[in-house]
Amino acid sequence: MRQYLNWKTYLALVALIIVSASLYYTNQLAAELAVEEKKKVEEIADALKILSNPENTNELETAVANNSLIQNKTIPLIIADDHDRIKDKINLDSSGALAGSGFVQQQLARYKAQHKPIIVDYGTGKDYVYYGESALLRQLRYFPYVQLAIIVIFLVVVLIALNAAHRSLQNQVWVGLSKETAHQLGTPLSSIEAWLELLRDEMPGSEAGSEMQKDLDRLKLVADRFGKVGSAPQLEEENIVLRLHSMVEYMQKRSPQKVNIKLHHKEDDIPVNMSGPLFDWVMENLIRNALDAMGGEGRIDITVTNTPQQVLVDVQDSGKGIPSHQVKRVFTPGFTTKKRGWGLGLSLARRIIEKYHHGSIFVRHSEVGKGTTFRIVLRR
Repeated sequence: MRQYLNWKTYLALVALIIVSASLYYTNQLAAELAVEEKKKVEEIADALKILSNPENTNELETAVANNSLIQNKTIPLIIADDHDRIKDKINLDSSGALAGSGFVQQQLARYKAQHKPIIVDYGTGKDYVYYGESALLRQLRYFPYVQLAIIVIFLVVVLIALNAAHRSLQNQVWVGLSKETAHQLGTPLSSIEAWLELLRDEMPGSEAGSEMQKDLDRLKLVADRFGKVGSAPQLEEENIVLRLHSMVEYMQKRSPQKVNIKLHHKEDDIPVNMSGPLFDWVMENLIRNALDAMGGEGRIDITVTNTPQQVLVDVQDSGKGIPSHQVKRVFTPGFTTKKRGWGLGLSLARRIIEKYHHGSIFVRHSEVGKGTTFRIVLRR
């Protein structure tokens, strides 16, 4: 279960516990207040019975009854007879009450649904006291939901701020690491180039010198890629099919003999605005990951689909696949399933596609034991 739990999960659980405790406590208070309000309504019903009795000469009882009616300034009441004819109304919304009997009848139906009426038996007839909830009781019932909304908004703001700070820190690390790597590669590359010139002078036209030059050019390209990370690259219109043909040819020569890399496309010329060296880096990362997942044999299919709005590049391998619980983490810096590796390749690939090319890259499909398909979406 640990792979599903992180600090965000614990933060959400703490918030849920707080809201649950608040909801329980508030409901208890609301229930107690509802009982008190019912007692007040019963006292009012008794007061109405006392005041309606013409034979009552007890001045104290009359004063207490009048006081009970006067003190009720919060609980809305409707007094009706057996046929629901309204005899009196207390503490109803003034604007609604002035609107006419339709509003009062609506409130009567509402109060009937909320509480059983308190019966006032005069001996010669009966009245029914229907009552609603005071404004304080309604506010108390809604308070936990208001609190929940505030906590949710607070959590969202905190998570957004933390994620922004985390991304900013990651960006600084990527830029610093990339610039330093490019700088460190510069000196030995210059030295190797000088030694290669001496080798050519000693052995002009040698095949070894030619192959070494290819590898040197490759190393220069790698250094150039690192140098471009952290600075906005200049995007130029290129034929993505030619770019992919070149990458497939390069990687096929450096792949095991039992691995077949194929490029599929219906059109030979698909122009896309891109940074060629950085896009090659993304494709190289995806192909190398596919090679690692296949264990020395299998097939890699790269399919280019051209649409009016975007260009889709699917990289499908026949490797071991990615477990479903790891799919969302493959682009996380530091995440890797390899025994060796820093887990930076796919993270850098996403940065290159999303930040520099304003596109997207994601796992389109993966099944354990059958392979994985990554999709790159480049907007026109």
